[in-house]
Amino acid sequence: MSGLKLGVSQQQQCNYLPDRQERLLFTLPEEPLDATFYQQLLTLNFRRSGEQIYTTYCEGCQQCQSVRIKATAFQSNSNQRRVWNKAKRSNWRYQLTEVRDNESGTEKYYALYQSYIDSKHADSSMSPTSPEQMAYLWQANWLKIQCLEQYIDDELVAVTVVDCTADAFSAVYTFYRTGHALAFGTLAILALIELAQTENISFVYLGYYIQHCQKMSYKAKFLPQQRFIAGEWLSFR
Repeated sequence: MSGLKLGVSQQQQCNYLPDRQERLLFTLPEEPLDATFYQQLLTLNFRRSGEQIYTTYCEGCQQCQSVRIKATAFQSNSNQRRVWNKAKRSNWRYQLTEVRDNESGTEKYYALYQSYIDSKHADSSMSPTSPEQMAYLWQANWLKIQCLEQYIDDELVAVTVVDCTADAFSAVYTFYRTGHALAFGTLAILALIELAQTENISFVYLGYYIQHCQKMSYKAKFLPQQRFIAGEWLSFR
């Protein structure tokens, strides 16, 4: 770890806190990466984007706190149980599957991804989208990446890109059919926790939690959880 060489991005406006500036540390292209090393970096507040691994490095701000759930300790609340039971009554199901290649992934997922971006992020830098932008989510040849697919009957309604290591699932990005009565984002997390329990995976990583960002508030509802704050994992119940 001590020999790892990292690049530093230029400061720019934060995507989550408009009154702040963001800066990232990221792995350089020549750095050798593998799943074991990535798992170590996950425990140090890092995330993956394409082939690169990054963490926040913002002056005077530590609001981006990685969140993880210990699968065996998780206790669903009454609302999460209602969401789960409602889905089951709607003939909802999920499965974890591998993306064989970009062509098959595009054919299977792009219509849903494009619809989601157009609905949720039409005014952001993600729009207009492209098949290449979507495929970037699972581009990391050194890592096992799978997709958690959600179905109602035989209709694909949600996809979560999941990084898989020996001891963790890390949720990278979720896109889904918008305007539906079922809470697909919540269901994705509950399904990953159930899979982790079944497969003896210790942790499910949910990405960054930012206290003053409404988009991130849902992550605080999955308890007990741990957050990476000031260099250590702290427990929240």
